Amino acid sequence: MARKIHWAYLLLVAIILLVSGCSSSDKTEASADAKTGLSKDEISNEAFKDLFPLQYDSYMKNEEMEDTKYSGSVKRSKYDQDKEPLLPILFNGYGFATEYNEDRGHIYANEDVREIARITDASVGSCLTCKSTAVPHLIEEMGDDYWGGNFNNDIWPAAEAMGHSPIGCSDCHDPETMDLRITRPSFIKAMESQGVDMSNPTKNEMRNYVCGQCHVEYYFAPENSEVTFPWSEGFKAEDMYEYYETVAKDRGFNQDWIHNISGTPILKAQHPEFETHMTGPHGQADVTCSDCHMPYERADGKKKITSHWWTSPLKTMEQSCATCHSNRDLDELADRVEEIQDNHMKALHEAEDISVNAHYYVNKMITSGVSEEKIKEAQNHIRKGQWYWDYVAAENAAGFHNPQGAMDTLKISSEESFRAIKIATEELVKKGVSIEELDKEIEKVKEAVKNEPDNFKKKDHATNDYFPAQQPKK
Repeated sequence: MARKIHWAYLLLVAIILLVSGCSSSDKTEASADAKTGLSKDEISNEAFKDLFPLQYDSYMKNEEMEDTKYSGSVKRSKYDQDKEPLLPILFNGYGFATEYNEDRGHIYANEDVREIARITDASVGSCLTCKSTAVPHLIEEMGDDYWGGNFNNDIWPAAEAMGHSPIGCSDCHDPETMDLRITRPSFIKAMESQGVDMSNPTKNEMRNYVCGQCHVEYYFAPENSEVTFPWSEGFKAEDMYEYYETVAKDRGFNQDWIHNISGTPILKAQHPEFETHMTGPHGQADVTCSDCHMPYERADGKKKITSHWWTSPLKTMEQSCATCHSNRDLDELADRVEEIQDNHMKALHEAEDISVNAHYYVNKMITSGVSEEKIKEAQNHIRKGQWYWDYVAAENAAGFHNPQGAMDTLKISSEESFRAIKIATEELVKKGVSIEELDKEIEKVKEAVKNEPDNFKKKDHATNDYFPAQQPKK
């Protein structure tokens, strides 16, 4: 009986900690009226170094190139083995098919945006929005001209002239007071579209909001390329899909690109960590992004600071997890996290594989003279199927932020892709196409893409004489 009471007590403590967000009542690290002596316009990370040396040292740990199983910070060469070999097919016709690397630490944001092959002479200012500390000032000075400004010719040179830094101090803190702040207007607009009052958020809300400025799904508004979050219908994958099918289309946005294999108008998911966290068990319990990814730690063996080493909580479990999960063995907890991620990655890769098949089945519908009506019907299912698996793939937690939600999303993806294949199969059989031969040709293409040693050339093997490219009509 005593043993049951003991465990019940521990469970009650854990629940109380979760509901309170574990750290929402902690005092700020600087008093409200403290002044740093810095200019309100300061954007150089180094300017904060002497004032906050312990936080700055933890920030510099973001230089470390260290992996967990499903989260990387390693810059790959173009010949390194690709963990996602089907993406050159699934993103064919889009820049992501050329280069789509592991996520690296924030400290590399400016370096990576300059080097990534997806940035071209046609790229716009919006591509810099979550990379540089100069962006708030660029928006203030240029207004709407910032969003659609030419990245290479106008925006990047302007940011360099300001002495910008990669994602850092001034993106989240007022340089004069160090109060948390929101510096990207897209976030405020999107939250207000849900009816959220953004005039006086709590400290605990801000510990989510400063991350939610950038770790989100977004698209570029067709009228001016402004970074826009599709949130008016809600944070879930189905909510955002509804937004894209209604609000976005009414504004003139239909797709990110036309798929080169199936001719389908495709939506590219970005990185909806904020949305999946907010709809997942930790977010629903008012645990914040910062509680897990920026835990309190003892620096120099004495002073309590917020870590600015933005990394996987699996690397800081004593600080990130044990604060709430005091009744759990941390090794067992880590094993549970990895089990959840293993299951999600298996389901994700299965959904991706089905989506690949659907693209090629529709390609064969096009080349076999199937009616436009039936092709369009199948393409609608492909579009939906791809959005749902990509929503999970683009989110950097391998399903952990919202395990049940991610599994439900992948289930919908597979169902939609199978519907496209079913429609295609029925029509292709009428045309006398051998489904057995079609399946063999699909497997040949997959192997050709996987076996190409140069990641930048993988996309070139996704189409061939049997599956010709489907360029959008001019």
